[in-house]
Amino acid sequence: MEIKTDHKWRPFKYRHEVPPKVLAGQFGYQNADDATDGFIHYRKRWYHLDEFTRVSNNAPFKGWDRYLSDSFFSGVLLRVSPDGEQYMVGTYYS
Repeated sequence: MEIKTDHKWRPFKYRHEVPPKVLAGQFGYQNADDATDGFIHYRKRWYHLDEFTRVSNNAPFKGWDRYLSDSFFSGVLLRVSPDGEQYMVGTYYS
C-alpha cells in the first residue's frame, strides 16, 4: 500500500467557513448545533470528521487515526492532533 502526504498540520474548518451551498447539499443531515467544526477541504472536496472511520491498532493504516474509502483500492487518511484542533491528511492507494 502506498500513502502520500505532505506531513503538514492544518486547522479544522468551522461551519461558517464552509460555503452555504455545500452545507445544504452535502451536509444537510447535520444539526448545525452539533457540527460546528471538524470540516476539511482537501483536493477540491469538503469532508467532515464524522464521515471517517476510526482505525484500529491492527489496521493497515497504522499511525493514522481515521480513513474514508473512495474505492476498494484508495481513500483518504487523517491523523488528528492530540488536542483535536488540527489534522494531517494523506491519500492511500493499493
